[in-house]
This record gives sequence, C-alpha cells and structure tokens, in this order.
Amino acid sequence: MALHIVFVEPEIPPNTGNIARTCAATDSVLHLVKPLGFRIDDRAVRRAGLDYWPFVKLEVHESLDAFMEQYRDRQMYFVTTKGSRYYTEVTYHDEDMLLFGRETRGLPRELIDAHREDSIRIPMSRDTRLRSFNLANSANIVLFEALRQLGFPGLK
Repeated sequence: MALHIVFVEPEIPPNTGNIARTCAATDSVLHLVKPLGFRIDDRAVRRAGLDYWPFVKLEVHESLDAFMEQYRDRQMYFVTTKGSRYYTEVTYHDEDMLLFGRETRGLPRELIDAHREDSIRIPMSRDTRLRSFNLANSANIVLFEALRQLGFPGLK
C-alpha cells in the first residue's frame, strides 16, 4: 500500500529534501518531474533529506507528458490554490497520486483546467497578498489527510 507524492518541476532544493524525508517515513513514493531547478545530488537537497535518502522510493520522470502517459490509469489529485474543492472533501485510496506544482507558478493552468473535478486546495486566508503555502508543507498536509483516511497503513 502506498500513496504517491508528485512534484512537478520543483525549484527549491530543501522542499524536495523535506518531502523526501516524509515519503521515506510514511512508505510513500516520491515522483519528481523534470525539469528540476536543481540536481538531485545537490547539497541542499541531501541536507534537507538527512540520512533518509536510501529509504526513499524515488521515480524521476523526463517530462509531465511522460509522467501523465505512464500513470494515465491512476487516480490523480491536482493540488492548487485554484482547486474546486477542499482536500478534505476527497475520499483517498491506495495508490492515489497527489500532484503539486513548482513553487513560483504551481501546476500548469491547462492541466488544472483539464482535471477540474480532481483539483483540490488547502483553505487559506483571502488576503490576496498571500499566494500559497510552502510546497513541502502543502504536500505534508494533504498526504497526512490521505493517510489518516486510510488508517495510517503500515505506520506505528
């Protein structure tokens, strides 16, 4: 049993390192979709992930199109500030994929528009000066709701 976290074109190394550590600790799979704003062996990525990297189930994809084609039969949720419903309104299942966009722009608008019914969001202040939550924090929020719904499978 596993959930999948997908970072599409992440730019900030510590965010990827932080979620890698979470994925290792929760038996979740981490997918990174290129282009990446750093090298996976970047010191900042490694430092944020500490010594958890050997335990990370990691898949790297050459492009968003390649990823979407490979996993076209999976349930995907597109996490975006433009989501049509709250992340808590979804019923999560084993092998679901949670997609998050790059830190500065989020997921591509055409991807969200094509999957409007599966776009979800984390509620936040209406203050328009505040754009979004931190990427790694957002992934943790949604991942742990999914894990909670599934009864924290395999976790103690």
